[in-house]
Amino acid sequence: MSKAIAELKQYAAKIVESGLVVGAGGNLSIRDGNIMYISPSGFDLQEIEDHQWVRVNIESGEIIDSLKPSSEVLMHLECFRKRPDIMAVLHTHPSYSVGVSSAGHEIPSIFPDFPAMIRKIAYLDYMIPTTEVLANAVANVIEDTDVVVMRNHGVLSVGKTMKEAYFFMQITEESAKVYTIASTFGTPRILTKEECQDLRNLSSEKYRSELLKDNQ
Repeated sequence: MSKAIAELKQYAAKIVESGLVVGAGGNLSIRDGNIMYISPSGFDLQEIEDHQWVRVNIESGEIIDSLKPSSEVLMHLECFRKRPDIMAVLHTHPSYSVGVSSAGHEIPSIFPDFPAMIRKIAYLDYMIPTTEVLANAVANVIEDTDVVVMRNHGVLSVGKTMKEAYFFMQITEESAKVYTIASTFGTPRILTKEECQDLRNLSSEKYRSELLKDNQ
């Protein structure tokens, strides 16, 4: 088993186990040179066999294998084309992030980990999934952020490693969850811009950020 396939299997299981998707929802991909390995269409992420991950040429979009790639293949390709620095793309349907964003809200900074690790989130209004329109919209914002929230749909995260992309997804959903819980009790206190910047300047947070980029 190649390292790329091993990582895809590991994080596909994590995505399902953490409740970020249900059924055959969600998709993930990883760069391997000029090839992207992506989850096949219609498969439960936990049930994909090693040989079923679909290879796609990043530059041309040519599908190399016989199985059909995820219906969001265009979105993944655009991420890799726009961001030569990233190695992984995740797309899930996390309940709290979708809920908060679909209500017209942005996910605020309530606790330290979120602003320390994620500097910016892009928000897109609803577009029909799997379309070139959505892929182009993601392409227009992905150069400036590592997390894209698609209202009434889901969340996309990218990373220099699969570990980093997964952490960005996790912390975004946790922040949306905390915000939802806090809102049921009153008006949540949001961290100020100054407080967020102070957190980003902490040496401990910079160190942790570097660990996420380590693919060893």
